[in-house]
Amino acid sequence: MESRVGRMSVSYSARGNPSYSIEMWHDGLNKHRVIKGPDSSIIEQKVRLQLSEWADRWTLHTAKEQERSQRSQYKSEQERNKQKALDLTAEATSELDSLSQLLKATLKVNDAIQWDALKDARPFPERSPEVPKAPPEPTVLPQPRKPILTDVKYQPKLGLLDRLIPGRRAQRVQEARNALDVDLSAWVRVCKEVEDRNAQARSLHESLLAKNAKKHAEALHEWEHRRLEYQEKQALANAKTDKHRDDYLAAVPEAIEEYCDLVLSSSQYPHLLPQEYELQYIATSQTLIVDYQLPAPESMPTLKAVRYVAARQAFEEAHITEAQKTKLYDDVLYQVALRTIHEVFESDSIGAIDAVAFNGIVTALDRTTGKPVTACILSLRAGKNEFNQINLSLVDPKACFKALKGVGSAKLSGLSAVAPVMPLQREDKRFVDSYGVAGDLDDSDNLAAMDWQDFEHLIRELFEKEFSTSGGEVRVTQASRDGGVDAVAFDPDPIRGGKIVIQAKRYINTVSVSAVRDLYGTVMAEGATKGVLVTTADYGPDAYAFANGKPLVLLNGSNLLHLLAKHGHKAKIDIREARIAAR
Repeated sequence: MESRVGRMSVSYSARGNPSYSIEMWHDGLNKHRVIKGPDSSIIEQKVRLQLSEWADRWTLHTAKEQERSQRSQYKSEQERNKQKALDLTAEATSELDSLSQLLKATLKVNDAIQWDALKDARPFPERSPEVPKAPPEPTVLPQPRKPILTDVKYQPKLGLLDRLIPGRRAQRVQEARNALDVDLSAWVRVCKEVEDRNAQARSLHESLLAKNAKKHAEALHEWEHRRLEYQEKQALANAKTDKHRDDYLAAVPEAIEEYCDLVLSSSQYPHLLPQEYELQYIATSQTLIVDYQLPAPESMPTLKAVRYVAARQAFEEAHITEAQKTKLYDDVLYQVALRTIHEVFESDSIGAIDAVAFNGIVTALDRTTGKPVTACILSLRAGKNEFNQINLSLVDPKACFKALKGVGSAKLSGLSAVAPVMPLQREDKRFVDSYGVAGDLDDSDNLAAMDWQDFEHLIRELFEKEFSTSGGEVRVTQASRDGGVDAVAFDPDPIRGGKIVIQAKRYINTVSVSAVRDLYGTVMAEGATKGVLVTTADYGPDAYAFANGKPLVLLNGSNLLHLLAKHGHKAKIDIREARIAAR
C-alpha cells in the first residue's frame, strides 16, 4: 500500500515569513502527518525521509500479517476471531499507552536539528547509458582460386594426329590457353564481385558501429545534462539548508522561528494529534510564543479491549469510563505542553531562547450551541533555567504544569477559555487600513501631482489586483516618508512567491541609485524575496545597473500607466505640470 502526499501549501507569519507544509497519509498504517518547514526543499527532504520510514514500517507490518495469516490458516473460524479480538485489544492498549507516554517518549530523543539530515545526499537515480552491443562481425566471402596454366584443365589434350601434325598440336595448345584466358576473365570478375560484397558488408558494419556510437554519445550527453541539472538543483536546495543553518547560528530572529518550526514539526506524535501551531520569537526578551492546536475531547480514543463471544458469534467492545476519558484528555494536554517546551529548550543549541510561552488552543463542538468554538484552554510561560531543573521522567504532568504557574481550568475537557499568559502578536503594527483610489481616477488626473499618501494606496490597490488571481495579499504600512516600506505583498505561490517589499516614489525628478540601494537593503532586512520600486518619473543608468542581477524590479512612469490600464483605469503623468504645481 502506497503513501499519499498532498500538494505543498504556504502561509505567512505576522512578519511575512513563509511556512510551507504538505499533508501525508498512509492508509495501511493509519498514519497522517503534516510536514512543515521554512523552505520547500527542506519540506521535500523531510517528506522523503517520512516516506522511507513508512515504507520500512509497512514492510514489517506486512511480514507480520503474513506470518499471522500462515499461523491461522489451520485454525477454525472461532479461533481466528478470538485471535482477531486479541490483536484489536493489543492495538487499543498500545494506543492508550502511547498517549500516557507522550512526555517520556521525547526524553529519549535528541530534539536538536541535524542539518545534514535535511540535506539531499541521494546520488543521481539514473544509471549511465550502457554501450550498445556491437553488431556481429561481417561475413567475409573468400576469394576464388586463380586459374593457372599448370592446372589439368588447361593442359592440351593431344591425340595421335595432334602429336604427329605440328599444326594440330599448336591448335590444341592455343585452345587450352584460350580457355585459361576466358576463365581468368571470369575469375577477375568474380573477385571484383566478392570484394564489392565484402566491402559492402564492412561498410554496413562500420555504419552500424558509428550509428551505435552516435546514439550512445547522444544518450550519454542527455544523461549527463539531466545529471548536472539534478546535482545543481540538489546543490541549490542544500545551499538553502546551509543558509537556514547559518542564519540560525547568527541568531537571526526569523531563522530562530523557522528552526523551532522544524523542531516541533519533526516531533513524532500519534496520528490523532494535529501538530499544528503558530510561532513568534520575541528577540528583546528571548521568548518563543507557541500557539499550539490541541485535539478536541471527542477525538480521544476510548477503546480498551475487544472480546469475541462465541455463543453469539459477535465482537464486544469495552471502553474506558467517562472519568478515565476526562483524565486521559487532561493528561495528554499537559504532556503536550511540557513536551513542547522541553523540545524547544533542548534543541536551543545557540542559547537564543530564555523562555517559552505555550498557549493551548482547542477547536471543538460546543454542546450547548452545536457550533464549533475555538478557545485557549491552558497557558504557561516557563523560563529555561527553572524548567531544566525538572526531572520530566518522574513528574505528574498536571502537577508540574500547575507548579510552573500554568493557567487552566480544573477540567480541561470543559473547554473553559483562559487568557493567554503571553498572546501571539498576530499583526505587524506597521500595517494600516487601506482605501481605494483607482476607481476615482480619470485621464485628467496627474499621478505626478497626486497626494503622496493617495499615491501609496493607489500602488497598493494596483498590486492587490495583480496578485488577486493567486490569492495574494497586499498591506500598506504606516506613513513615514522615510524611504522605508510603503507596502508589503504576500504571494502564496510556493515557487515564485514569498514576501515582496514595495516602495512608491511619487517623484518629478529622476530616481537616484541611492534609492535603489536603500530598497535592496530593506529587502535584505525584511527577509523578503523581492523588492519593487514604483515611480512616476524614471531611473538613471546607474540605478538600472545596480538593480541588474538582484531581486529588484524597477517600474517607471510608463510601466505604472500600463499597469493602471491593465486593470481598467486611466490617468496621466505630466512631470512638467507637476513641477509647476510644486513651485
